[in-house]
Amino acid sequence: MDAGNVSPPGWRCLRAWVLLPVVLLSIVLADVLFTKSLFAAPLPHLRIGRQVDAIRLQDYHGRWRELSEFKHCEIVVVAFLGTECPLAKLYASRLTEIENEFQDRSVAILGINSNAQDSITEIAAFARRHEIQFPILKDVANRVADQLGAKRTPEVFVLDKQRRVRYWGRIDDQYGIGYAREQPQQEDLRRALSDLLAGRDVAHPQCESVGCHIGRIRQPNNESSVTYSRQIARLFQQHCVECHRPGEIAPFALTEYDEVVGWAETIAEVVRDRRMPPWHANSRFGQFANARGMSEDEKQLIYEWVEQGAPQGDPSQLPRPQRFVDGWQLSRQPDRVIAMQDKPFNVPAEGVIPYKYFVVDPGFEEDKWVTAAEVIPGNRSVVHHAIVFIRPPQSGTLKGFGWLTAFVPGQGAMQLESGQARRIPAGSKLIFQMHYTPVGTEQEDQTRVGVVFTDVEKISQEVITLVAVNRRFELQPFVDGQVVESTLQRIPGGATLLAMSPHMHLRGKSFRFVLHRDQQQETILDIPNYDFNWQHVYKLREPRKLVDGEQIQCIAHFDNSEDNLVNPDPSAMVHWGDQTWEEMMIAFFEVAIPLDRPRADRVENSQQETASRERRARKLIQRFDRNGDGQLSRGEVSESFSIFGFEKLDANDDALISREEAIAGAAATQKNNRSEK
Repeated sequence: MDAGNVSPPGWRCLRAWVLLPVVLLSIVLADVLFTKSLFAAPLPHLRIGRQVDAIRLQDYHGRWRELSEFKHCEIVVVAFLGTECPLAKLYASRLTEIENEFQDRSVAILGINSNAQDSITEIAAFARRHEIQFPILKDVANRVADQLGAKRTPEVFVLDKQRRVRYWGRIDDQYGIGYAREQPQQEDLRRALSDLLAGRDVAHPQCESVGCHIGRIRQPNNESSVTYSRQIARLFQQHCVECHRPGEIAPFALTEYDEVVGWAETIAEVVRDRRMPPWHANSRFGQFANARGMSEDEKQLIYEWVEQGAPQGDPSQLPRPQRFVDGWQLSRQPDRVIAMQDKPFNVPAEGVIPYKYFVVDPGFEEDKWVTAAEVIPGNRSVVHHAIVFIRPPQSGTLKGFGWLTAFVPGQGAMQLESGQARRIPAGSKLIFQMHYTPVGTEQEDQTRVGVVFTDVEKISQEVITLVAVNRRFELQPFVDGQVVESTLQRIPGGATLLAMSPHMHLRGKSFRFVLHRDQQQETILDIPNYDFNWQHVYKLREPRKLVDGEQIQCIAHFDNSEDNLVNPDPSAMVHWGDQTWEEMMIAFFEVAIPLDRPRADRVENSQQETASRERRARKLIQRFDRNGDGQLSRGEVSESFSIFGFEKLDANDDALISREEAIAGAAATQKNNRSEK
């Protein structure tokens, strides 16, 4: 034994180990050597209680490692990981935390990568990026995964002193498919370790993991009529590659067979579950220009391809690679590029990040008419979505809601039709609303928006955003199917409906838009399974003229029960709020209105309007006036109101909103609403 060799970090239970003198040039060519059968009886579906006698694999340095080197450890945690699986990335640091927490209690962690698509270089980069000190071994031909019965990444097997499986499954429940909790509610791995170290049986020895399917070596049927080269590559180009390519938001690329084949089972699963391609509109109602989705025949091709072992076929039948434009996707280079702030924002490695707001003064001294705009994230891996709003100055007015443009994965730049434009009033500021999702390592982002201007003489229609909103709801604890409604009643004359978009948070379940006219009703958009992770804008294939007397009813259903897996807290009474653990109920409507229509310039001072202004002002102050002094400071109001509304109402710039200023603000709103009739 060479006394000069010291155990690498992560093998902290060992006193010494033997370093093999020969490091192979390529681990991919190495085979897995079993001194015995891995299990006493090879029945992978019976995981709990099975004995693991031997594991011998190479790490990403090319060194052979054996399970027997952990003989001094009371417990060994075998963790299956993948370099590109989003959940594996999030839980990499969690495993390091657990290793550090239990290192003095004779617990070791052994990482195993069984993915055919993950190279040694990628495994090494994964370990370095996530600062992993425990060893990660390459399971060539996924033999260890097959013998253990491992299915997904991340997935852990806890082995006791006799190397029997005492726990199998997930690490905890903080992260899952489509959700992230602020803290875990069930810490399954930690509890299993504590039970065993206390001499108890594991109370809950099995909790099925969620995550990505292990990319196993497959045995393709070379006689299959469905192959990657002939059909599947074309389907991916049509439906997937826009996001699933290097440098885009998707966690892995689908442009090369060697990469795709390792994801075959996961692809079939997400297509079958209708998680991909992401599209949530009920096909029975409305036709949309940006609709995504595969036909049933296309889905069957994918299922058959996977069932046949994902054969490659003849590469000469591959379609030509798609070409994508790098940088701005606008019709021409933007006239102005505006960053959310001067320096990047630091995105933490894990947890739930509240919405972030960045206010920018672009210095516009005259009205700007925008015919195209695009948001480009500085770091697509962590930007869930980004919205850029317009906040006009105190003296300015803006019809509708101050929406400029947004970034949502898979949706392109805002490019209006000829003759259409959005107006940014002179002196306005831009507000970037940023929603970040951690990826397991600290990141930086500096998102930008690019805008293309046009001359007012070229415009015949102004595009504005209207909203139907309900802020006065209260969601009861532990209850599913709670209904919240709002109605768009004030539709500007001559308006043409271009697009719609619902917005709720994690308890949102479904959303429906119903048009009412002359005692008749028509569903124009139905979202039966709302998903907060996808903030779709549903663009009508044929814009729809709206006429006087029409109203659009918006019906939202919320699930605040324990059955809602993404629910942050089923026991909470939930009200309106900006953050994802609170709720919203908003319907956005993108409409085009004639630019040259007559406007009303007078403000009527009827008793009814005066009373309405005073009532609105009173409700505003009552809602936020925490200290009861009859006026509002920035510290009393919500973050969104502080950013979007406070400055506009604070006419004398004294950092307070008085009753008189609130009434004046209500009067300005009345005038603006009247001008839109």
